[in-house]
Amino acid sequence: MANNLLQGKRGIIFGALDEKSIAWKIALRAKEEGAVFTLTNAPVAMRLGQIKELATACNAEVIPADATLETDLENLFRQSMDILGGNLDFVLHSIGMSPNVRKKRAYTDLNYQFYAQTIDVSAMSLHKTLQTAYKTDALNEWASVVALSYIAAQRTFPDYNDMSDAKAMLESIARTFGYYYGTQKKVRVNTISQSPTVTTAGTGIKGFDHFFEYANKMSPLGNAPAEACADYCITLFSDLTRYVTMQNLFHDGGFSSMGMNPAFMDLLEKGTP
Repeated sequence: MANNLLQGKRGIIFGALDEKSIAWKIALRAKEEGAVFTLTNAPVAMRLGQIKELATACNAEVIPADATLETDLENLFRQSMDILGGNLDFVLHSIGMSPNVRKKRAYTDLNYQFYAQTIDVSAMSLHKTLQTAYKTDALNEWASVVALSYIAAQRTFPDYNDMSDAKAMLESIARTFGYYYGTQKKVRVNTISQSPTVTTAGTGIKGFDHFFEYANKMSPLGNAPAEACADYCITLFSDLTRYVTMQNLFHDGGFSSMGMNPAFMDLLEKGTP
């Protein structure tokens, strides 16, 4: 049900690849709530995905941009403001990639060139995005920037590999830049720590299916689906959350607060976890 929560708001959505992407769901909800926005992804990702289909559904223009390149980001913000007719009210950062995960390198045997790429793409790109927006004065007062994170930033999930380090850095950037942007222009910067979600990127992690089921059984509400994450993100883009900033917000059905769920213990005793 649409409530026009984003009526009149302009933004940029990073990272929609295909209909499994959380960013894809967020774009559809943002459109439903009255927002206008541009879509962007790295040129190589755009060749692999179906972002043009999403653009048609949302009546949005696609601007290719490598979020690790400042020149691409400057062009993205300037083009977006020209296309949308003014400064922006929200930005979604939904970017993550680890060559070490893709190549199945163990955390104790990382390729450091790959490691640097993981950090650059999955974390430093948020700083570059925020710094570019800050320097070009691209965001309106009370604008909202949201980046997608994961609980592995705080707790050890071995198979998440070097992406854990990247997410920890991502959340730190959101807090620190949130201070500067909030002080300067009342811009909010937050991260959402989402449940394990069946996306193209997520399912590439070793043991994902088993962990998905584990988290689902441990969480009192079960895993939060991508559609629910989109709803939550829309509230953070809206004026209803004007004083929420510098937070890492868990959207995980309660998983992050659990030590052990008796229901899961029962399954272990039965030998059917």
